[in-house]
Amino acid sequence: MKTITKFIGAVCALLAMSLSPVQAKIVLPDIIGDDMVLQQKTQARLWGQAAPKCDITITVDWTGDKFTTRADKDGQWLLSIATPAASKDEHTIVIEEQGGEKVVLSRVLIGEVWFASGQSNMEMPLNGFWNCPVEGNNEVIATASENRFVRMATIQKNGQTKPVEKVEGKWQVPSPATAPWMSATGYFFATMLQRVLDVPVGVIACAWGGSRVEGWLPESIVSKYPDVDIAKEQREGWNGEWWQYYTPCIMYNGMLHPLRHYTVRGFLWYQGESNVGKHDTYPQRLKTMVDLWRTEFGGTASELPFYLVEIAPWGGYGEEYPSGPLFRECQHEAARIIENAGCVSTNDLVYPYERGQIHPAQKREVGNRLAYMALNRTYGFKSIACDSPEYDHMQVNGNEIEVFFRHADDGLSPWQDIEGFEIAGDDGVYKPATGRLNESNKSIVLSSPDVPQPKNVHYCFKAFQIGNLKNHRGLPAVPFRTDK
Repeated sequence: MKTITKFIGAVCALLAMSLSPVQAKIVLPDIIGDDMVLQQKTQARLWGQAAPKCDITITVDWTGDKFTTRADKDGQWLLSIATPAASKDEHTIVIEEQGGEKVVLSRVLIGEVWFASGQSNMEMPLNGFWNCPVEGNNEVIATASENRFVRMATIQKNGQTKPVEKVEGKWQVPSPATAPWMSATGYFFATMLQRVLDVPVGVIACAWGGSRVEGWLPESIVSKYPDVDIAKEQREGWNGEWWQYYTPCIMYNGMLHPLRHYTVRGFLWYQGESNVGKHDTYPQRLKTMVDLWRTEFGGTASELPFYLVEIAPWGGYGEEYPSGPLFRECQHEAARIIENAGCVSTNDLVYPYERGQIHPAQKREVGNRLAYMALNRTYGFKSIACDSPEYDHMQVNGNEIEVFFRHADDGLSPWQDIEGFEIAGDDGVYKPATGRLNESNKSIVLSSPDVPQPKNVHYCFKAFQIGNLKNHRGLPAVPFRTDK
């Protein structure tokens, strides 16, 4: 009998050791930590790992309320906590495991949270890339500590062939030491939003240079695309090297999936260069991605706004092929077929010397334009313009074509020396056109001595062409063609 008693005692001791605080330690994902921003006035989700089937209690200091849940058989837990209205107060959150350890999260802010994704132009940090500066970056970096109510979590590249639950990327407060490595577009967006709303703003920067839209979708969806061979691309790569950035599904698996529980206000998307040439399929695939993301982040088909950036002019697309302008056209089409979405135009935000440069330096205006769209459409600041002039209709008057625009109620500028227009007759050969403003009609009148009987118009419909036509709020006309 004594032998049996000793045996049972030994087994109990082993069980106690297996559930000791060392092995039952609360483990949080990187995105749940000090300095994070939680979305205001919502049920913000927190999650992590603990001992299997143990009780988890979360205490928040803004009310003293306690929220409880139980970890599943694998130790995974997820819990929603009610957040108050945004403020500039720093908060503390305590996460406790029953009979185990306690984790304290400090300097937590309540405000607005946006998820910024895409490829290299979203990834591009304030420091810039190789021989690719961000305009004005030294001053921005030097004064970054002024923006202590802006926070950013930069998610590290993590290509995976199957979905995972962990990815690196902690929240940081801007300073001269941290700001150089923050997404420039995301930083300028957050800074403008914070200045106007006067609340904390957090950005989760989750981008990978060169990635296709197919990289941000799961295998269950991409496997149905006839032009994508997932197994082959994951096995052989693309072009024999650097397979990671071009490979389908791996960004979704390794970067998007681990973050899907975080509660956000909306999405920013700066991507497309690697899908140029796929303008026939891109709008629907982007819509599929947006629908999936909204569902996975806890929204509905239209609840979470999605704002994207038109790809910039770049000579590398090849002037003899219309792939670049056709893709910009399809981006605006995507914004029309996706509910609660919009596309900001950038065809004016390059310099002539950047013809061979796919990373334009003017990132402040890109971030600002995204912020203007969010402020107008998401936050209700209707006096802040966000829509660029878009082609509406035209009429031929002898040897001239008059073009009319939407989103130009207060007119256009400049009045003359307008750049970016071409016109063509029945032969379809486009020639540079001289344009002038018709003040009474708020329209542009075009002509060319080489086209005596004009029929159609192109505006910035080339791989690299800089336009200067804008509305009265400085937003550039969207590139277009009338011979579609």
